[in-house]
Amino acid sequence: MISARQQGYLYVGVTMLIWGGFAITSRLNVAWHISAWDITALRFGLAFCILFPILLYQKDTAFLWQRKPFILAMIGGVVYCVSTYSAFLFAPAAHGAIFLNGLLPLCTATAAYVLYRQPFERDTWISLVIMLSSILGMSVLMYQSTGSGFGLGDVLFFCSAICWGVFTVLLKQWGLSAWHAMSSVAIWSALVYIPIYLLFLPKHLDAAEPIHLLMQTLFHGILVVIVATLSYIEAIKRLGAFKAGSIVTLAPFIAAVIAVPVLGEPLSTAMILGLIGMVVGALQPWRWIGRKDSLERALDQKVQSDHSSKP
Repeated sequence: MISARQQGYLYVGVTMLIWGGFAITSRLNVAWHISAWDITALRFGLAFCILFPILLYQKDTAFLWQRKPFILAMIGGVVYCVSTYSAFLFAPAAHGAIFLNGLLPLCTATAAYVLYRQPFERDTWISLVIMLSSILGMSVLMYQSTGSGFGLGDVLFFCSAICWGVFTVLLKQWGLSAWHAMSSVAIWSALVYIPIYLLFLPKHLDAAEPIHLLMQTLFHGILVVIVATLSYIEAIKRLGAFKAGSIVTLAPFIAAVIAVPVLGEPLSTAMILGLIGMVVGALQPWRWIGRKDSLERALDQKVQSDHSSKP
């Protein structure tokens, strides 16, 4: 039997592989001629076909007809996916690591302040300074080398980070379970998006190879929507939110480096500066020194409780 901590690292590894693969496969959509509209429909369509029958069998559909699951699905499902997949059509994977995953901690903290007036901690302010400085330095270097700054893809990545930050705060505040949150996002996103897609949005499914469509549908519909969500939640339970979240955040940055040989994407000095700044700002390595995660604190409290209860 492996320990709870080892299980936590196993779940982190699974989540990192999927999140890193998300950036690579989303960028492959460009080469494989799969549009953002198409992959979003395929993703939610497959997840719906898997999850809704399970909920019907379990007679566990009452939570779907509430306001909160619907709002979560629109923000963390439809809007997030469309903006993210569209962004990868205009910008390389390294930009996604910087403007989407790198800015997620900042956008989450900002959303918590705007929605529930949760003040910024000292470490959040430090991260904010590091991230903004990195983006400023990156923009200066990009302008000097190319004569232009950021593009539409970067703006879409930033919008995606805002959506996921709001989604994370609402999910934590409203207290939905991982299963209900995942199911409601997949099901409501499919119910709302797919009819709009079929009636009004452009379709380019005939431009892609069937094997490519199958690969992307399986990866995004099962691994990203279902497996990664559950593995991430299980990792948090065993390692604590800070440690699990910090480690998993590295996945997209690793994917950005892998994209150089795999996708032939350049990694300029400006991108390297942005990646380093976002890694430092997101991970906040100074907080690891002497910091215990929630699991360690719980064990310490249990030991103290046992000692105090002894005669």
